[in-house]
Amino acid sequence: MEEKNTDIISEQDSREKDSAEHQIRLKKVKELRDSKINPWPTNVKIKNTCVDAIKTYKDGQEEDGPDISAAGRLIGFRLHGKTSFGHIQDRTGKVQVYFKKDLLGDDRFEFLKKYIDRGDIISVAGPVFKTKTGEITLKVKSFSLLSKCLHPLPEKFHGIADIELKYRQRYLDLISSEETRKRFKIRSKVVSLFREDLEKKDFIEVETPMLHPIPGGAVAKPFVTHHNALDTEFYLRIAPELYLKRLVVGGLERVYEINRCFRNEGLSTRHNPEFTTIELYWAYEDYDAMMDLIEDIIKKSVTDVYGKTSIPLGKNTIDYGKPFERLAMKDAVIKYGNVDEKMLSEKNIDVLISEHKIKIANKNAGWGQKLFALFEELVEDKLIQPTFIIDFPVEVSPLAKRYDDNPDFVARFELYIGGMEIANGFNELNDPFDQAERFNEQVAAREAGDDEAHFFDQEYITALEHGLPPTVGAGIGIDRLVMLLTDTLSIKEVILFPTLKKKD
Repeated sequence: MEEKNTDIISEQDSREKDSAEHQIRLKKVKELRDSKINPWPTNVKIKNTCVDAIKTYKDGQEEDGPDISAAGRLIGFRLHGKTSFGHIQDRTGKVQVYFKKDLLGDDRFEFLKKYIDRGDIISVAGPVFKTKTGEITLKVKSFSLLSKCLHPLPEKFHGIADIELKYRQRYLDLISSEETRKRFKIRSKVVSLFREDLEKKDFIEVETPMLHPIPGGAVAKPFVTHHNALDTEFYLRIAPELYLKRLVVGGLERVYEINRCFRNEGLSTRHNPEFTTIELYWAYEDYDAMMDLIEDIIKKSVTDVYGKTSIPLGKNTIDYGKPFERLAMKDAVIKYGNVDEKMLSEKNIDVLISEHKIKIANKNAGWGQKLFALFEELVEDKLIQPTFIIDFPVEVSPLAKRYDDNPDFVARFELYIGGMEIANGFNELNDPFDQAERFNEQVAAREAGDDEAHFFDQEYITALEHGLPPTVGAGIGIDRLVMLLTDTLSIKEVILFPTLKKKD
């Protein structure tokens, strides 16, 4: 309890300090404006970045080099009599800056002391040199205030209150944390790698609707909204699948989309109701080829970012260099759930469900739904090394194609890494009669209490009646993949603006 109270006092002191400093900076703004100086002037042309400034220095250089100009946020600033050191930071990094009264002149140095604060965005110009401590530094001959910062920057983040601040004011996190900036640069790079690889394979990128008249493409609870002009309910999409397959029907045989999906579910370290996926559909190929493709792209992402195949994730080390294991769902329950195969029979499976206190929404659930429930409870979090789970029951795969020789199962996979589902894919069901029957089964499941079951989508059935070629599709969770590639255990750390509860 004492530690918690200390945190509260610390947070209160921080707010009071911010408030006092805010008033001081507001006063400076008034004084600047009274002096006809705009604290947020028109932009100036900048020739160099912070990294450029450092690169202009030549080893062994005795005299100052040519003048360069750069701009950035003043993230460090300390006065020492007639001199001052600081650092400015831009998108490329940071460089030390050195202000000297003799070089700037009395008026400009006094302006610096009186009106420039840590957090301000400034432009600087001058040559670079190396200090006695060996740091390449820009010697400022002239500077300009480009944007006044009205609040003090946080020194660092620590504790629960500060973690909340990171997410609500992500810009402060980005200003203060090189690790955060690096994490989101890796995210951007991963998305680019997917685009490059798929386009080399003749996939084209498309966009499909966010507002759906009928939710579909995944088992999830949708967000509901209302279109006033049409006086009609719409649903934020839970997946783009049914629209993308319409495009394959139309002859766009290799398509993908990178975009948002929305699911009306709880918040956790692995779930955000708004998240990013890449979904791709590949005509005339099967789920073995899709697993190969996904495995290959993920391995390339790891090696391109880190230059090696084994990287940490929390307490584990994930080895992406080995072939990803492929394991049937039933075998996974036996292996990781320590279950006797006899207990998975139609006769005995209810005993296991009861022993593990598993609740199933559909009161008429069949054997396949019960197997899937056991898998989620006993296996998922144990799949640390990259593993494709295959051979899903048909009851939990309403859009996937059955095996010809085993119609109770479908050609579907889910990829698990670090105990998380990263990808889901399957051979697409293209028989309109089978699909209509599956939709009817989903409607019955919904009526039996499963509010995540599919609706009946007649327009999609009509599209299938025009002929969907043999096709495999897959969806990959970008947020979770970036978690893996940045050794991050919370999805909030890899989404720039995660969904948060309202502040009291």
